[in-house]
Amino acid sequence: MVDWNLAVSTATRFVRPGPEVSRDEARKIVAELRRHAKSSEEHVRAFTRMAQPGAEGEASPPDTPVLVVDRPGWIRANVAGFRAVLKPLLAKMEDRRSNVPGGAVLGAVGGKVTGVELGMLLSFLASRVLGQYETFAPPTRDLPAAAQGGRLLLVAPNIVHVERELDVAPHDFRLWVCLHEETHRTQFTAVPWLRDHIEGEIQSFLGETDIDPGTLLERLREAAQSLAGAKPEGEQGDDGSRSIVDLVQTPAQREILGRLTAVMSLLEGHADFVMDGVGPEVVPSVAEIREKFQQRRASGAGRLDLALRKLLGLDAKLRQYRDGERFVRSVVEEVGMDGFNRIWTSPNTLPTKLEIAKPADWVARVHRKADGAP
Repeated sequence: MVDWNLAVSTATRFVRPGPEVSRDEARKIVAELRRHAKSSEEHVRAFTRMAQPGAEGEASPPDTPVLVVDRPGWIRANVAGFRAVLKPLLAKMEDRRSNVPGGAVLGAVGGKVTGVELGMLLSFLASRVLGQYETFAPPTRDLPAAAQGGRLLLVAPNIVHVERELDVAPHDFRLWVCLHEETHRTQFTAVPWLRDHIEGEIQSFLGETDIDPGTLLERLREAAQSLAGAKPEGEQGDDGSRSIVDLVQTPAQREILGRLTAVMSLLEGHADFVMDGVGPEVVPSVAEIREKFQQRRASGAGRLDLALRKLLGLDAKLRQYRDGERFVRSVVEEVGMDGFNRIWTSPNTLPTKLEIAKPADWVARVHRKADGAP
């Protein structure tokens, strides 16, 4: 169904070059990001009061590596992750392909076409991601990962590009980014059940997927047409464009997606809350960075960027940052950090999608009932 090698080669061929830096400057940037990633561990764990079970106060285990990568490195890492996570879905679609109208033609060229389309999308995203905790990353020859999956990626050229674009202090901005990404690593290393829970939800979602390969190709092609400057088929202005998330069809999928949206809003909002909470102590210009970065998030880079964000569902991710941060802030103000950390007790204490919008409902369900309050 997907020629993964072609996806990598296409993405690396079309990805934009990073900002110009000298070889010596590049070495210094990489070294500084590694230092910030290391120092962020202590800052995040102290602020969140989260520690790996049985190792309170200790750093993350050594098998969760920090990798400072360029844009092609980010592409290779994400293709490896997609390949692992999507394997059950693609196997299911492969089985169905012979019964799809036009399936013979799709079978002949589908893998190549999908590889090119996926590569085009990754080339777009590779110049925008600053950092990423890869929860389900399989280890590869060039990209090590934890035994059970997991590695922290920092995309050096993108960090440099944004710090220059925003005209902020490079040292402060690099540490600020590391605080956000280290929070994600802390979430998964300090909460052992979280990875398996999310993976189970994703596989349940994919197991319910009932689409034909042609439909998936159509959505990928729409996104690639946007990258090429063409108007996506069926787009009627900004409000008419369709998101790849529109592939959701069944009530069961919508229910699973609601739970995934809630937990991702929690994780992203928690990371934003932590990076700003730690910031004033260690990032002197955090207020300026936050203001400029929020403006950049909201505005995008132009009409093409906005169209792609909507088509890929990235607007929903931006809402996750905003809604999740409001939820975390409200809960911490109400019950304190230790009270908020009850959220990590089990899947049953995670917030629902409705509770993300109404934090008081989560407090009432998890705290007042547990504490015997009426």
